[in-house]
Amino acid sequence: MREFIRPAAAALSIFCLAASIAVVSTDSALAQAKQQMAPAQAAPAPGQPPALKQVALTDKQIAGVLAAQKEMNAITDKLPQDAKPDPKVLAQLDGIAKKNGFAGNDEYNNVLDNISLVLSGIDPATKKYVGSEAVIKSQIAQVQADKKMSAKDKKQAMDDLNTALKAPEPPVENKGNIDLVVKNYDKLNAVLGEDQQ
Repeated sequence: MREFIRPAAAALSIFCLAASIAVVSTDSALAQAKQQMAPAQAAPAPGQPPALKQVALTDKQIAGVLAAQKEMNAITDKLPQDAKPDPKVLAQLDGIAKKNGFAGNDEYNNVLDNISLVLSGIDPATKKYVGSEAVIKSQIAQVQADKKMSAKDKKQAMDDLNTALKAPEPPVENKGNIDLVVKNYDKLNAVLGEDQQ
């Protein structure tokens, strides 16, 4: 999802973005697992992540995510992909979230998801919001035109991009979020982009 400097780097970057758009972040997956443990909540359809609760983002929340992300990743990166929620790990994540200005890990994850929603629609070349569908279509065209990408990598990237295109992101309800995330794009990309590469 990052800047396309050289063709080889561009191919890898496009592939990484395709995978990141198609896959829910580790933090979100952990939050979803925690929600599944909660008693008698309305559950989403099997295999579907819970619906995103869109909120109006603030500068303080952006700063909190930027401050917390490295510490959060240090914990979540060590977890097996299909790990069941561990109360000790959840308590650690909750503590990090609270230390960075959030009510807890659930609020942190919701803010992170709202930021990711906007980031998925920002064209990395122009750093302007164009919507996730336009970004994905642009990436499909770049992958198709890339002569240096291996056939295997190209097929995987195309599969990921086409999957992402079939499951579009919801529209951003809070238009102020777009301006706020675009304003902080470079900082957010530096911190959150590491997760997706």
